[in-house]
Amino acid sequence: MSIRPVKRIVQSKPTMEGAGVKLRRAFGFGNTNEFDPFLLLDDFRNESPDDYLAGFPWHPHRGIETITYVLAGSVDHGDSLGNRGSLGAGDVQWMTAGSGILHQEMPKGDPHGRMHGFQLWANLPSSLKMTAPRYQDVSAGDIPEVVDDDGTRVRIVCGNFWGKSGPVDGVAADPRYLDVSVPPGLRKRLPVETSNHAFAYIFDGSGRFRDASGPQEVKTEQVGEIGASEPADIGNRSLVLFDRGDEVVVQAGDQGVRFLLVSGKPIEEPVAWYGPIVMNTRQELQQAYEELQQGTFIKERSKR
Repeated sequence: MSIRPVKRIVQSKPTMEGAGVKLRRAFGFGNTNEFDPFLLLDDFRNESPDDYLAGFPWHPHRGIETITYVLAGSVDHGDSLGNRGSLGAGDVQWMTAGSGILHQEMPKGDPHGRMHGFQLWANLPSSLKMTAPRYQDVSAGDIPEVVDDDGTRVRIVCGNFWGKSGPVDGVAADPRYLDVSVPPGLRKRLPVETSNHAFAYIFDGSGRFRDASGPQEVKTEQVGEIGASEPADIGNRSLVLFDRGDEVVVQAGDQGVRFLLVSGKPIEEPVAWYGPIVMNTRQELQQAYEELQQGTFIKERSKR
């Protein structure tokens, strides 16, 4: 077994989206080749309703999939296909925008005013850019959780892990999306498909991710490139990008560590990206925005 070295550590950065929602962006809207097939990860954990209630009013998507994972509070959503619903704590929505969809997402806090969750964007290959849009809404109770003998807990949103399969199916990038909790002080090995790109995003506690040699720690605040022999001791709102290998090793800190572990098969195609639309060429991108102006963007209409 070869342990994946840590390639880079990034602290998520404050940004604003939608109608003024304050969030943190781990990566996105730049050169995302190292994350391929993933394009963006937003952390919208917030304790102040004024910072999120304006939400994400009607907007388009084409050429991608968006994955929304709610930890606290709820998100009301609707779209041009006539779908309406609400995501609660522990729920997941996997939306395939395909040929084009208009939708809105309006967050609401829990009784304590908390709105916690993540949104990940996954690219679609050229052969599926114009596929029919669809939703996969998954309730918390339908997401399998595996508990190892040492107390490690893994919620499997998508993909196969430890003999269990997540409820999301038919996605293009063959992704694995895991919510991992490792008890305090425990050192844990987690398998990752060798040919896939992989990253972890820490959102509770802290931990140290080791490579094959790893004799030395890196301070929590270090961000950027690190040496191949230097493991990282990091905490909340930190992203770890891994190099190649077939397993990830984490040493949990004194409070334990909880993180998303996401991996997927690289698409390795050109990316033409502006705002919420991602195509392969500038011509395709221009055509999409012309269709928005002309009212011909939506190919699939509501049957309701």
